[in-house]
Amino acid sequence: MGGAMKQRMAGRERYAAQRPGRAVAPVQYNYDSVARQLVPTEEQRGEREDRLRARRTERIARRRERQALHMDLPYLMMLTAATCAALFICCSYIRVQSGITASMRNIETQEEQLEALKSENDALQTAINTDVDLDHIYEVATNELGMVYADRNQVIRYKKTESEYVRQYEDIPGAAER
Repeated sequence: MGGAMKQRMAGRERYAAQRPGRAVAPVQYNYDSVARQLVPTEEQRGEREDRLRARRTERIARRRERQALHMDLPYLMMLTAATCAALFICCSYIRVQSGITASMRNIETQEEQLEALKSENDALQTAINTDVDLDHIYEVATNELGMVYADRNQVIRYKKTESEYVRQYEDIPGAAER
């Protein structure tokens, strides 16, 4: 080492002596053409490992994305079949729904027609009932046709227990006794 270097080293030692608790390591120079290998600190090693881990996870993620985008023939056929099935189901649902809607509209129009016919029938029945003159019918029946009311002895009352209606040609009890 030369004289200038010794002076620098002495100046450093003096400076370190002025500041207690702080030691200055002597500087070693390498005069060769080969650079020395620096030993990384623990913090630098951790940062490097973190960077390497991040790169690995990025590579893995990119590889998974490429695999996810890759479609082989069976997958493509299955996807096409599922899409066609979903489309068929949707079209069937829409067709059934429109059929139900059309049926509901048809029912509504038929109900409206039924109400209109009922009201028309009621109006006609009212017109018939108001047009019938019972006094005129009585006059025509008694005067022109010669009809008369039945006497008490002409009316025969009887009880029938078999059914609640009377058949037209069945024998009337008590009529044969006369």
